Amino acid sequence: MSIKSLLKSSAFMMSLALIIALLTNMSGSFPSETLDASLRSNLTVALLAVMMTIAFSRYSFRNLSPVAHSRSVLRALLMGTVLSSLIPLAGYFLLRNTEFANEAAGLIFIAATPFAASVAPLSYILRGDMEHAARGTIYVYIASLVWIPFVVWITLGESISMTQVILAVIEVIAIPLAVSRLLTRFEFSRDAMAVFMNLCIFILVWLSVGSTNFSTSTVWVLVAFAVIAGLRSFGLGSCIEVVEKRMGIQWGQRVTDILMASYKNKGIAIAMCMATMGPLAADAMVAIATSIVIEICWVIFMDSVLFSRRRMERELAAEA
Repeated sequence: MSIKSLLKSSAFMMSLALIIALLTNMSGSFPSETLDASLRSNLTVALLAVMMTIAFSRYSFRNLSPVAHSRSVLRALLMGTVLSSLIPLAGYFLLRNTEFANEAAGLIFIAATPFAASVAPLSYILRGDMEHAARGTIYVYIASLVWIPFVVWITLGESISMTQVILAVIEVIAIPLAVSRLLTRFEFSRDAMAVFMNLCIFILVWLSVGSTNFSTSTVWVLVAFAVIAGLRSFGLGSCIEVVEKRMGIQWGQRVTDILMASYKNKGIAIAMCMATMGPLAADAMVAIATSIVIEICWVIFMDSVLFSRRRMERELAAEA
């Protein structure tokens, strides 16, 4: 396999990023003096803003009527905001009155975060409902301008600056949405975009997981965060697959619904946490970094097992 093919592979790049980030973390070789918390926060927000701008520029704002496509819009909002937030919110409320309250705050940013902007491209690759995925992405990210501050306010509002939260939302979602309209006329190679996005994700994973101080947390709280992340990705995604398949819902809709509910935009969670939590960000990042580890395993599982090419071809042939 060529280097270009490897750089285009999300599963490979995420796996490599995770391995290098964990090695950097465990060896204590992360350059924290050079890349201090403030610089990491600024780099994360800037990198994510660029990524989101380019990702949004590939989406058309046409054919978005919420009346004509009410079921599609409501399904996307349900899967991408409410349903995907329940498990991390439950985890936070279970842990908030324990000695791990600061670490549990990271679950709030996971809960508030919308699904990954790559859900539409992945739906295209996996023969999902591309139109629904693209339309849902626009509506969910617009809704996130209100949803993220709302979720943070009702849970952490007394402990952090809501002004900082709103500014961070504007920087990583509102501005990229607006600026992306200036780039819609430019053509980008699909391969070049895949490589660029994967490299950005690689850097974000290394910055977040590589710098997280897991040593301050006990094994049990790390296990708790891993279980919560596993339930939110593997558990929720598999449940949607089983339920919708038994209901007779076809492959295209199932693929997109599973991606919307289980594949969170961890870049936004990282950026929001680092930009708004101040000195407590180091603790809150433990939950997010643990979730990243589990979600990378989920992406690999989806790519190789749940949505494997052989299974896809078999189910599509049966539906035809």
